[in-house]
Amino acid sequence: MERFKTLKDHVYEYIAAQIREGNLIPDQRINENIICEELNISRTPVREALIQLSAEGILENKARRGFLIRSISEKDVRELYSVIGILDGYAANLACNALTEQDYADLSFYIEAMDLAIRSGNYDMYHKQQVSFHQLYIDKCGNNALIDTIAKSKNKLLKKTYSEATHQDAKKVLHATNDEHREILRLFQTKDKEGLFRFLSQTHWTPAYASYDVMK
Repeated sequence: MERFKTLKDHVYEYIAAQIREGNLIPDQRINENIICEELNISRTPVREALIQLSAEGILENKARRGFLIRSISEKDVRELYSVIGILDGYAANLACNALTEQDYADLSFYIEAMDLAIRSGNYDMYHKQQVSFHQLYIDKCGNNALIDTIAKSKNKLLKKTYSEATHQDAKKVLHATNDEHREILRLFQTKDKEGLFRFLSQTHWTPAYASYDVMK
């Protein structure tokens, strides 16, 4: 059963989503009034959510400037990848026996959708499909604390926009990453729980990809 979410939780998720979707960028100031108006809520839960995001290192609270989106370095991303890999692998291990044939079909659909997105250069679509791919089994791991921890760790990975001009080999990297998604699906289908943990923690979330921050 999904835990009850407070207004603060909803604001937290709203701001995190805005960051992931690229609507809020590093060093940009959070406008509390706009959030209150868009969500039609009072300032208190907005402030509570901003304080939590700041405590988790996603925002910075600067004197006379307010809450800003925190910049993230390649070193930060490498460290996050190492942590997320272990957490993601553990979630997959726990979820392995819970996945159904429909889940396998859905995972396959996301993989094909990612292939199409890469070929067409639609990196926003790639990002959305890869989030759905991983979230499917994470949500089935049965551990709410783990689900929350993974979400909070991933929130720190600010989304990048890819283009041929900035990363000529971006498509090659993303195709290789999506081949790894195929291997994850195979490991789920063969119910290889230990293999899933090893592959996700040691291969899929390798810090070597940190310079691309491909949001795996």
